[in-house]
Amino acid sequence: MTAAVSSTLLAQLPDGLRGELLDRYSEIERNFRERRWEPSELNGGKFCEVVYSILNGYVSSNYPNRASKPANMADACRALERLGATNYPRSIVIQIPRMLIGLYEIRSNRGVGHVGGDVDPNEMDAVAVLSAAKWILAELIRFFHGVSTQQATDAISALVQRTVPEIWEVANTKRVLRTSLSTRDQTLLLLYHEAGASKDSDLCKWVEYSNPSLFRSRILGQAHDARYVEYDRKSGMVHLSPVGVKFVEDKLL
Repeated sequence: MTAAVSSTLLAQLPDGLRGELLDRYSEIERNFRERRWEPSELNGGKFCEVVYSILNGYVSSNYPNRASKPANMADACRALERLGATNYPRSIVIQIPRMLIGLYEIRSNRGVGHVGGDVDPNEMDAVAVLSAAKWILAELIRFFHGVSTQQATDAISALVQRTVPEIWEVANTKRVLRTSLSTRDQTLLLLYHEAGASKDSDLCKWVEYSNPSLFRSRILGQAHDARYVEYDRKSGMVHLSPVGVKFVEDKLL
């Protein structure tokens, strides 16, 4: 989590609430990537409690320092909706609260959090939790920071640091510990770990490729042609594409 970026995006929120919000979302993403479906959904419930505390703090003009659980999540969200979009932004009192009700329902009544539930936690539920949480976080960033939906979505990608056990960060550099991987695959794994864009010179140094020119043409250029990455040769910035993300998650992790 990038503290400086997160404090800028959600500067109107107290430090405690902001930290809880981003930590809970990061846990959902991490558990989903690691295919830990049940923890992903349980953290979805905690995420809802933080978001509700933020919405309620906004409409009451009195943010709590820390999130708390309402006695009844559905009733509390409906109470926000009754305030009406004529007095408050529709996203804050109607759209996000309605999303919270559905998200919290998965946490409470889909076999998650209770032994012997009628439906076991599974990938389908975890996908729903992650998608809803991502939309809610993007909407909060869009509202509190005044940016476009695309900018808010990009900001989430920059905020969340992916957990890759094979990446070792030491002495201001990064190393892929699984040396059996090809240079291309090590590069893709490093880009996945970074979440945002990386400089071609940094990637070349991290994989210890001896010829920077050949690294740019053979490794990055070919990965660009295969649509694993978007490589801007002029700026030197490299972005991992959705195709590249899927390859890393399916083949390398």
